[in-house]
Amino acid sequence: MTYSINTNAGALVALQNLTNTQMDLAKTQNIISTGKTVNNAADNGAVWSIANTMTSKVTSLNAVKDSLNRASSTIDVAMSAGQQVSDLLSQLKAQALAASDTSLNTASRTSLNQNFKALLTELSTVVSNAAFNGVNMINSGGTTIYALASDSGSSKITVAAQSLALGGANVTIAAAASFATAAAASAYVATLTTDIANVNTALTNLGTGSNAIASQLKFVTGLQNTLNNGISNLVDADMAAESAQLQALQTKQQLGIQALSIANQSTSALLSLFR
Repeated sequence: MTYSINTNAGALVALQNLTNTQMDLAKTQNIISTGKTVNNAADNGAVWSIANTMTSKVTSLNAVKDSLNRASSTIDVAMSAGQQVSDLLSQLKAQALAASDTSLNTASRTSLNQNFKALLTELSTVVSNAAFNGVNMINSGGTTIYALASDSGSSKITVAAQSLALGGANVTIAAAASFATAAAASAYVATLTTDIANVNTALTNLGTGSNAIASQLKFVTGLQNTLNNGISNLVDADMAAESAQLQALQTKQQLGIQALSIANQSTSALLSLFR
């Protein structure tokens, strides 16, 4: 065996092993601190790219959920107001029907007419205030909703506006309607019967749209959960295994330090040759 004071092969090997151990230790500590085995492209380029793409999709789906939730709330407001409109139309019909009785005196019919006009005013107020976030689906010229259905923005769910305004396509009775005779009141009975049927159809259409929105929201939420689980499977660390690895590397580091110390001391034995 050749002894040299210029080159300590044992120390070099011990130093290299210790350096490798410290690099592994730093990597394991980073995994434990972040909870991820892949934190950037340097860790695993292919996995990082896939996870990053999926993460972007999950983020985009949040916008889709927001759009669907806004649409759902807007439709809910419209349906609630629509139900109130239907109830008011039924009350209007009852007033007109009562006033169509030819045996009724003028004073009683006049009182019914006042109630009739008050109900029309209330109906108009309900319709004009049936807005959510500035969007009214049942007013005259109501807003049709186009809710996002996918993260690409190319797919949308359309829920058509249903005008329930007085004098419109569904509620045909005019805002200024009134009666002074039994015959005039009787004519409104038929009109209101048709209007009630129209409103019920409009509410059915809104209900169908609401169900479509709710179904898509359920799907998007489930898709997000699935994607998040997929991302977790790709990049999240097994903390129990990493903890065990950390302890092993710490022990290995301590042994490496001792080995390096011993290797460095070996050259001092050469001094005894000169004593």
